[in-house]
Amino acid sequence: MTRSYKKKRQRNAAGAFLPKALRVLTVRARPGNASQGLLQAGGLVFPCALGRGGISAGKREGDGATPLASMRILSGYFRGDHFSGARKTRLAMSPIGPDLGWCEVPDDRNYNRPVKIPYGASHERMRRSDRLYDACLVLDWNIAPRRRGRGSAIFFHLARPGFTPTQGCVAVTARTMVRLLPLLSDRTVVKVVR
Repeated sequence: MTRSYKKKRQRNAAGAFLPKALRVLTVRARPGNASQGLLQAGGLVFPCALGRGGISAGKREGDGATPLASMRILSGYFRGDHFSGARKTRLAMSPIGPDLGWCEVPDDRNYNRPVKIPYGASHERMRRSDRLYDACLVLDWNIAPRRRGRGSAIFFHLARPGFTPTQGCVAVTARTMVRLLPLLSDRTVVKVVR
């Protein structure tokens, strides 16, 4: 007896079917500019910004380098008042409130973790006036285990005009992020290569 199985398709929060998720986003430096890159998503290629320190196999806190690594997308944050594309994804996305920060002090117990601000140690404010984190995906760089000084707040987020350098993240335009979000899951890996 033969049984037919229907392939399960995932729905987003609004109940619409999502396309098949991408397994890998490959990122490499653009020839001639170490702080700008090319992001390959399936058969598509998009420009992106990289860290001011280029790509580094020896990532350290404050060096401005994008890690040479394969980093899984864990979850994300979004500004609902600025970015509506976060509803069209299978990733766990949380709204960014005015009290959300990210600790960047290697000796702090919450190093490379979200914190509620005000917070005693140095931290990055997630609700930014420059809108870079209107859509911000957390990559699993130095998350588990955390190592002091290996770098914090390595995100996949929105780029500045002209793809000016990040502090070590990978950044794309809002239009590209909206296009990619339905194709991403917590199994998608951002693979930074040389």
